[in-house]
Amino acid sequence: MTFELHSQLAKDSFHLADLKLCQLRLINDQRFYWLLLVPKVANAKELTDLTPTDHQQLWQEVYSLSQVIKPLKQAVKLNIATLGNLVPQLHLHLIARFTEDAAWPNPVWGLGTAEPYNLATVKAIAKELRSACTANNFQPPINWQTLAD
Repeated sequence: MTFELHSQLAKDSFHLADLKLCQLRLINDQRFYWLLLVPKVANAKELTDLTPTDHQQLWQEVYSLSQVIKPLKQAVKLNIATLGNLVPQLHLHLIARFTEDAAWPNPVWGLGTAEPYNLATVKAIAKELRSACTANNFQPPINWQTLAD
């Protein structure tokens, strides 16, 4: 069986890049700098559904992106979470948090109504993130979507 992105994740986010294991996606809500990592593993719902090698690769990608995102955005905190209560497909949230964000200090999910990005802003975010990853020698292979061009 092959990897297929859950329809809700596709609807709620933009595909920015393909890492060695994961799709890197941006949640379509400009109130938060909110990224997703979705392992490209068919039927994965839990971390325990990954092979030991994939599990290690996932955390390497989380670590590498964390080393880029927190300083890039000058975040007070970087929330990293996997819930899957509404969308069963395994995915990890990486959310840069700020004391002045709309949800601080509470969780971001379920708060108000999402404020969608325009495509120009998504392209700018993708370009900024791509540049920061390159500058920080991000280790896993990255295939950036044309969205970032």
